[in-house]
Amino acid sequence: MRLLDLSVSLLGLIVLGPVMLAVALAVKCTSRGPILYRARRVGKDGRLFTLYKFRSMVVHADRGPKITGNGDGRVTPVGRFLRRTKLDELPQLFNTLLGDMSLVGPRPEDPDYVTLYSTEQLRVLRVKPGITSAATIRHRHEEQLLIGSDWEETYRRDILPEKLRMELDYLSRRTLSKDLIVLAQTASALFTKPERAGNRNSQCRN
Repeated sequence: MRLLDLSVSLLGLIVLGPVMLAVALAVKCTSRGPILYRARRVGKDGRLFTLYKFRSMVVHADRGPKITGNGDGRVTPVGRFLRRTKLDELPQLFNTLLGDMSLVGPRPEDPDYVTLYSTEQLRVLRVKPGITSAATIRHRHEEQLLIGSDWEETYRRDILPEKLRMELDYLSRRTLSKDLIVLAQTASALFTKPERAGNRNSQCRN
């Protein structure tokens, strides 16, 4: 797995280098603040690490809710495009090279949310977190569900438990071939239209 992580992430950085440069310039020229956003996340065995993303929100946005809701005013105009296309996640290829993350694995969470995990849910910390996963693909447009006055509660009550259930189910039958399928599905999902929020909301709550 480590060899796959190293080779694909290094190749990705080389091939996507011009795209990342363009994104960096767009972020720098359109809003005040750093190009990269550095977030504290919980990795394998509960170890904290710094996750890198292209900044898609205004400076000090992390002083508000830890999750981003639909129509969140903290997101910059360029940031909306980056989040929709997932280009803001590209710097996590560096996290993969550093060994903090894998290409495929449970998405790393903020420490505040990890404190809410049950004993069973904490099993996701037995492996490295990933840039993508089956749950990530399924919930790639989750911001559409986070509406109303308390979208954090919606995330904690409905979305997070469902994502963790999917992550644990995948880990119980994980193979290299399945990881390759997830990578292919992730690439394909970037070019598909989002499902309607109403449909996703009803499915999430079933």
